[in-house]
Amino acid sequence: MTMFAALGRLCFRRRRLVLLLWTGLLLAGFGFGSQVFDRLEPQRASPVFESVRGANLIDEHSPTGGRVTGLLDGPPVEAVRGQATAAVADLKLIPGVHQVRSAWDTERLTSTDGNAGLIIVDLINDLSSEQTTQTVDRVAERLHAISAPGLRVLAGGGSLVNREVNQQVAQDTTRGELIAIPAALVVMVLVFGGFLAAGVPVLGALCSIAGALLTLYGFSALGDLDPNIVPVTTVLSLGLSLDYALLYVSRYKEERANHEIAGAIERAAATAGRAIGYSAVIVGVSLAGLFVFQSPFYHAIGAAGVSVVAVAVLASLTLTPALLGVLGGRIRPQRTEPDEGRFARLARWVQRWPFLTTGVVGLALVVSVLPFLGVRFGNGGAELLPKSFESRQVADLMAERFPEQGGAPIQLVARSSRAELQGYLDTLHGYPYVSGITPARQLAPGVAAAEVYTVGTGRDDLAEDAVTWLRAHRPAFTAYVTGSAAGLMDFRGEMAERLPWAILVVALGTFVMLFLLTGSVLVPIKALIMNTLSLSAAFGAIVLIFQDGYLADLLGFTPAGRLETWVPVLVFMFAFGLSMDYEVFLLARIKEFHDAGLPNDRAVVVGLQRSGKIITSAALVMVVVFGGFAAGRMLGIKELGLALSIAIAVDATLVRCLLVPATMTLLGRWNWWAPGPLRRLHDRFGLREGKSEKDPVPVG
Repeated sequence: MTMFAALGRLCFRRRRLVLLLWTGLLLAGFGFGSQVFDRLEPQRASPVFESVRGANLIDEHSPTGGRVTGLLDGPPVEAVRGQATAAVADLKLIPGVHQVRSAWDTERLTSTDGNAGLIIVDLINDLSSEQTTQTVDRVAERLHAISAPGLRVLAGGGSLVNREVNQQVAQDTTRGELIAIPAALVVMVLVFGGFLAAGVPVLGALCSIAGALLTLYGFSALGDLDPNIVPVTTVLSLGLSLDYALLYVSRYKEERANHEIAGAIERAAATAGRAIGYSAVIVGVSLAGLFVFQSPFYHAIGAAGVSVVAVAVLASLTLTPALLGVLGGRIRPQRTEPDEGRFARLARWVQRWPFLTTGVVGLALVVSVLPFLGVRFGNGGAELLPKSFESRQVADLMAERFPEQGGAPIQLVARSSRAELQGYLDTLHGYPYVSGITPARQLAPGVAAAEVYTVGTGRDDLAEDAVTWLRAHRPAFTAYVTGSAAGLMDFRGEMAERLPWAILVVALGTFVMLFLLTGSVLVPIKALIMNTLSLSAAFGAIVLIFQDGYLADLLGFTPAGRLETWVPVLVFMFAFGLSMDYEVFLLARIKEFHDAGLPNDRAVVVGLQRSGKIITSAALVMVVVFGGFAAGRMLGIKELGLALSIAIAVDATLVRCLLVPATMTLLGRWNWWAPGPLRRLHDRFGLREGKSEKDPVPVG
């Protein structure tokens, strides 16, 4: 009896204990784990970057921390002087407020048309999270209390942006689950033909989400979690758990035609369970590629992702057999998938035209990636929020009507005196894209800082040109150029430097795992190429949609003219691993029949016929799950969800059903070739898909 078969039998025999343990995890996950949304903070890149070292130096010595910005719009600024100055006086008395500046004492805080003014409230640097929340609430409440005929008051700034992002992330996560789980249940009912069988994967998915939330809650106790981590890892856990349970239940229903409940569970564990465990390792290997990057954000995603993959596979391998043990007698068996059917006919058609199929589909996928060559990247900010959010409106109005304040400034922090830094600043006024420079200020003995405002948004090409120029024309003393534009450049530089190494790690790990499965050298290489091609359509599509704005009205968002820098990295790592799910499902069946004596082409036909339905069903579930999260309002999560939906759909159709049988036909017996030493290595350590003793092998 194999390890997986033994685990399936154990969970069947101890099903009540297994269900009790998972019920406890479910309650703890949604009870304690849901509190993770209160612990989210944007994460910076690695301190090896200049922008991060500079930002850390400012945080260490600056007396101010968060900021709330009030925007008074409508009447001329002078018409509301009395109301504004009274509010400023009150704001200065709120505990936690360090300083207040306004358009009524600083001319630079007045809009170009004179009909809007800013009140900038800087908070004390070392406030606790609870104190910050209370202070921000009181500041926003006092700002909104300012009243005058025709006056509109909006509150924004970094502190409120972070809060609204966290709130929207929680809402998007809930929305995604509420859309994805019922939709997935409908798909499962259509696949299995009954609610009981369909309910098993859904119950497993709920427990996986609970486990994922509990895991993230534990990570949040060790350090800050970026708001994007929760929905990203939740959607991964949901998609994988549904995928794995779908495969397990499907194989159980097949085996149930020839076995009693216990025997069918054991056989499903030995076959589908092995494929699930194998697939989970490949997904984990793909996510491990994130550890090649230096940014804590990627490390956190990688660690959390690997953890939730473990939770998802554990749920599939333990909870699913326990549920089947309780419900299995009422789940209708299904006959073994026949050797002839629509997938077999499709495979034979492809085998008649393998060169044409490979050329046409391959060319179409290569062409689909061309829009990605013009990609532009950006990082975070209020632009990720929908325009209905107040802090987004403040950011937009500031960029439009306050040229010296609207764009995020370039920050200069130097280990010098204020006078030394001011002397350097005086040399910058001739730079053509500088719209304003604040006077140097002393943060601490030997540490001074200032802000340089550029024409534009502060996150565009002009700002990046300014960062490049400032870094090339440094003062004689140590100085750091930081801020949003500098951070984006460093983050993007890390991606360009580290992504090839991450891809290499993923490729090598995947190659080894597929070799252990197939015993072939060429099949893993081909699989790597196929997976890369399946991602091309997703990369091209998200540029057309989110950067260029195609389908923006239909999908309900305002294009930002750029992609979030982290999205393509996660799309590659996630989609690559998830696509290998279907590669494993398909190759395991093809290899099973080839090892049983079928010729290569016949093994491909029968393998696709036997696995085609489960692959397309699993892919449909994944598309539904990712599509549910793409319905959210946070732009970065919407980009990721839609990109993964497209990648999975393309992979399960064009790649698995057309390219794979076409290329395996072209390779023929060379599919299973390996050098002698590697062949002997596989004979000793290779993994093989189990086969039911009552599942007849088709003849050629």
